This record gives sequence, C-alpha cells and structure tokens, in this order.
Amino acid sequence: MEDIDVAIVGGGQSGLATAWAALNAGVRPVLLEKAAEPVGSWPLYYDSLTLFSPARYAALPGRAMPGDPDRYPHRADMIDYLRGYAADLDADIRTGWCVDDVGRGPDGSFVLTATDGRHLRAGAVVAATGRFGRPRMPELPGRDRFTGQVLHTAGYRGPAPFAGQRVVVVGGGNSAVQIAAELAEVARVTVATRRPIRWAPQRPLGRDMHWWLGRSRLDIAPIGPLLGARSTPVIDDGRYRAALRSGNPAVRALPFRLAADRLRWADGSSERVDTIILATGFVPDLGYLAGIARPGADERPLQRRGISTTVPGLGYVGLELQRSISSATLRGVGRDAVYVIDRLTRSAGTCRAVGQAARRQHLRSER
Repeated sequence: MEDIDVAIVGGGQSGLATAWAALNAGVRPVLLEKAAEPVGSWPLYYDSLTLFSPARYAALPGRAMPGDPDRYPHRADMIDYLRGYAADLDADIRTGWCVDDVGRGPDGSFVLTATDGRHLRAGAVVAATGRFGRPRMPELPGRDRFTGQVLHTAGYRGPAPFAGQRVVVVGGGNSAVQIAAELAEVARVTVATRRPIRWAPQRPLGRDMHWWLGRSRLDIAPIGPLLGARSTPVIDDGRYRAALRSGNPAVRALPFRLAADRLRWADGSSERVDTIILATGFVPDLGYLAGIARPGADERPLQRRGISTTVPGLGYVGLELQRSISSATLRGVGRDAVYVIDRLTRSAGTCRAVGQAARRQHLRSER
C-alpha cells in the first residue's frame, strides 16, 4: 500500500486551494478527484450561471483570473481558470480516483479505499468534496401522486425544455430567483418560498459589494458559524426585483400539496402544474467518511473552523459558513485552506511526520 503525507479528497476549487496551501507549508499532498479533470462541479452547473463576484475577487491563491478584473465571470470562464490553475500547481493530482471509504489503521493513519479497490495510507486527510454531489430533497406532500416532473436545480441546464410549461420553483435564494427569471422568458413561473425573499444590492454606492466586504473586513471575520441557517440574500443589480414585480415570475408562500397534475396552495386555490424545480440547496457530500466521522443532526460534519472535533488529523475545506461568510466561495476557500493545513500540521507534528511514521510502521510489519 502506498503511503502519503496528506490526502485531499476532491479536486475542485476547495481541493486545489488546499493543495496550494499544503505545498506552501512544505507538505506534499496527493489530490484525489473522481472526475476526469480537476475542475470540480462547475461543468454540471446550469449554462447561464454567472458569478456575483468580479474576477478580481473570484481567484484562488497564487493565480489571478485573466482578463478584465471587474468583469463577472461565467461558468465556462471558471472551468478554464481551474484547468489552468491545476496545470500550474506542482501537486500530485490523480483523476478517476473515487474515494469510497476512509478508515483508520492500527497505527493511527488513515486508509483510503477507492471504488475500484485501490488503497492509500495517509497521515492526514482533508475532505474538500463540497456539496454539489448531494442535493437537498425536501418532502413534498402528495409527491407520490404527482404526475408532473420534479427535479432539483442540480439537474437544470437551461430553459428550453420547459417552454410553454407551468413551472413552480421552490426556494428563495439566488439560484431560485435566477432560474425563475430565466424560465419566465419561455414559461409561466412561480417562486414558492417559506420566507420573504431577502435582497442585497450588487453595487451599493457604485462599488461592488465585495469591495465593501473587504474594506469592512466582514468577508474574513470569523462570524460564519454564528450565522447558522439564516437565509442568504439574493444579490441583485435590479434585474431580478424588476422581474418579480412584473408578475412572471410570481411569488407565493409555501406550503402546498400535490395531487395528480395539480398543486393546491395553502389558501385553497389549485392549478395545473407541469414541473416543480427544487432550488433547496445541498448538504455536504461526505459519505466516504461515514465509518469514522458521523455527521450532526443537520447532516453537517462535527467540526470547528474546518478541524474535526471527533477525528484527529481530519480537516474540511469548502463547507458553508465554515469560518466566515465566504468559506464556500472562490474568494474564501484559500484562507480556510491555509488555516486547516496549519492546524493539521501543528496537531500532528506535521502531516509529513505522520506519513513517515506510517511508512516506518509499514516497513517494520513487512520485515
């Protein structure tokens, strides 16, 4: 079995930033990515996705985004950027390596098992697989009797398949409003949400909101864990509020009940609906840790600022509100990665020392 210092599970923005942090700390990481290239979930997002942050605030550590720093990059821009970042990163990146299980060896090291049976032994592990792999699918009363289509935004690519339909988008966040406004160009749409939609201006007083977050230092303040499950505001330059004021998309309050091809609202009115799109977010995609790190009641890992509170040597990068409001974003994962690698190397003496100890133990067992 091959012995390594630190294994990083997930080759998207969080994993790449963690590999950069490890290299800068003098630790040689191995980055394991199940897909064919280390660009994370960006190829799976809907086609029109545009970042809310300008290019100057949407880069990983060590490499600025090319082009106009004040432009708002699209999905394809991010894929190209991550490809270039990975190519320039002097790290051992192994694609097609899907981690199925992480266990503990008798010497305290981690044993990683791939779905195809391959194994690695590591002194430390950083889980950087993000959330996109596990859509949150809430229960919809009457769904078992509904004859229409129900899908999550993870399966949405563009509006063309929904032309002429009656569509209800469940959720009140950025994705819900963006997708609803896009669909309204070809369909009749309602946004269904439990709370009133919260708004945040994209460019208050003529400056992008990220400029203000940086100046106020709110973007890096360790307040993320204090915010809990408070809803994220919809960042808007005026287009989305105008779209909702037009009446298509409309906004209605949850709950509702489904039956056959109809949806019954809480006020007793009902209507025929073709498709329901769930813009209900995601939960951390950490099934491979089930044997050593059970999640909390909300399916979030038991951790403090990215360091496991139950498993020594295990860290996380890319969790929402992990350390700050930017923890799950391109502009924030680099800071969190540096913090996590620093804490892991301190607690283990260094990841390298742990890895070397595992190798020495392995050699002694073979003699």
